[in-house]
Amino acid sequence: MAISSNEFKQVLIEGLNLEDITPDDINDSDPLFGDDGLGLDSVDSIELVLIIEKEYGVKIQNPELYNEIFASVENLLKYINENK
Repeated sequence: MAISSNEFKQVLIEGLNLEDITPDDINDSDPLFGDDGLGLDSVDSIELVLIIEKEYGVKIQNPELYNEIFASVENLLKYINENK
């Protein structure tokens, strides 16, 4: 069964301790990293990889795909749903 966008956003918010943010505040196509999106940093990326492995049992094996996979909530969720 596919993970919903709101469910995944809630896991992100709780796992990364994003204060004052609700799933409705996160647009699926917003960048995860940098000033234009959620503003996550390199430490958050490590946390995010661990959260994805723990919550969904999905490992991201190919570092060359990181930029594409972690570009947005939409891309990350698609990867998780395709690989779980």
